[in-house]
Amino acid sequence: MRLLLMSDTHLPRRARELPAPLLAELPRADVVIHAGDWVDTATLDLLRSRSQRLIGVYGNNDGPGLRARLPEVAHAELDGLRLAVVHETGPAQGRERRCAERFPDVDVLVFGHSHIPWDTTAATGLRLLNPGSPTDRRRQPHCTYMTATVQGGTLDDVRLHRLPPRVPHAPRARA
Repeated sequence: MRLLLMSDTHLPRRARELPAPLLAELPRADVVIHAGDWVDTATLDLLRSRSQRLIGVYGNNDGPGLRARLPEVAHAELDGLRLAVVHETGPAQGRERRCAERFPDVDVLVFGHSHIPWDTTAATGLRLLNPGSPTDRRRQPHCTYMTATVQGGTLDDVRLHRLPPRVPHAPRARA
């Protein structure tokens, strides 16, 4: 089972659309995971229409329309892997301990909010993944997303993908 992980798309504030390389991954994914801060419902509708299965949560920048359609925390079992998705996990310091206490029956926690890619494992074995942002790199060198595979309850082949820099749209010429 192939997973596509993203977060913090912030459309249309940070970009006008999702990057083409990310959109090209949608048909290859069995499950698309979005860890919040969609900002617009159009992105949710787009991913729902193009995904075999979508697991998503709302983030701190998501308004009432998204909060009505998405949970704060999502749980799923994917081929024996116990997965949870949440937007915010608090400060980096102590994150593994806090999340392991909050999600004791989870194998993998996908989160967002910081726009900083993250891949660590807590002492309990909980794997924490933040795919960064495909549209708003903030202080990071690249916009990013992740892919992974799940087989027999095991997460494998976790990859962070760097996206090429966005090219600003040229102003329209006047006639």
